[in-house]
Amino acid sequence: MQELHDAPLAPLTTFRLGGPANRLVTATTDDEVVATVRAADAAGTPLLIIGGGSNLVIGDKGFDGTALRIATRGFVLDGTELELAAGEVWTDAVARAVEAGLAGIECLAGIPGSAGATPIQNVGAYGQDVSATLTEVVAYDRRADETVTLDNAGCSFSYRHSRFKDDPDRYVVLRVRFRLEDAGGLSAPVRYPETARALGVRVGDRVPLAHARETVLRLRAGKGMVLDPEDHDTWSAGSFFTNPILTAAAFETFLARVAERLGPDVAPPAFPAGDDGRIKTSAAWLIDKAGFTKGYGSGPARISGKHTLALTNRGEATTEDLLALAREVVAGVRDAFGVTLVNEPVTVGVSL
Repeated sequence: MQELHDAPLAPLTTFRLGGPANRLVTATTDDEVVATVRAADAAGTPLLIIGGGSNLVIGDKGFDGTALRIATRGFVLDGTELELAAGEVWTDAVARAVEAGLAGIECLAGIPGSAGATPIQNVGAYGQDVSATLTEVVAYDRRADETVTLDNAGCSFSYRHSRFKDDPDRYVVLRVRFRLEDAGGLSAPVRYPETARALGVRVGDRVPLAHARETVLRLRAGKGMVLDPEDHDTWSAGSFFTNPILTAAAFETFLARVAERLGPDVAPPAFPAGDDGRIKTSAAWLIDKAGFTKGYGSGPARISGKHTLALTNRGEATTEDLLALAREVVAGVRDAFGVTLVNEPVTVGVSL
């Protein structure tokens, strides 16, 4: 277990932003993770958990406490059952599952971050969510001071949400377990229209696993969503805002605002979001139609030149630069359409 003081945190995040931590501990075993958390809790020391750093916005003043970087490793495959240590690099784990001929997470290729973060956010992309294949999460329960195992239902998954996100200071994820599918080298049924078009198949078809993964990687790279240290469009947290989910009444009000601003023939993206009549629309569409197009901005923090949902550090940005841009986008979308965007990354020491 490595311990550093006044340690820079920016290099541990995909934004490459944020000040130092008073203390940075890098844990390589579950026991080290639990011991560090217990010690911090016993001393009343603020604790920041860092995995892959792909979903963090850390303030320029840094973190006044202990930052715990989870660097545990473990990839265990038993038939179609897969167990990953929380510190495993997610995109590498997806590649290994595909190489093993197992389907269910191939469309989650290229997503930066660690395996332990995936259930917290209920990570999803291109028609797949981890909640569809995740069976159990092993976590340290700080409130009960014990290691617990939660099944899928116990995780309370919903769109980009979970029990862990609801109660962020209670659980520290140690292991995640999945039940994948042996479909004879084929993918799970393709669920996302964009993926199906890129593959040249219909929604519901299966394709060779490797082809599905490679296609998703190509789609993500075209949007700046695959990490590349030479490409500032990838110095981001991926999608900075979640897609808004509106009640039926709120959606009708939204449609009226769209017609007023863009004309009566413009139809915004709309997808059913549950059994209660709620409707999900596109944050990227809202941002673009509110006037924040690709590459928007003139300072060191700008909207990606490849995707309007990504806010990026062009190399010299501060966290305050980034937040100023985010606030401008939120205010602009609200003024244009009456919809308030919600940030997806976790903010540390700052807020929108």
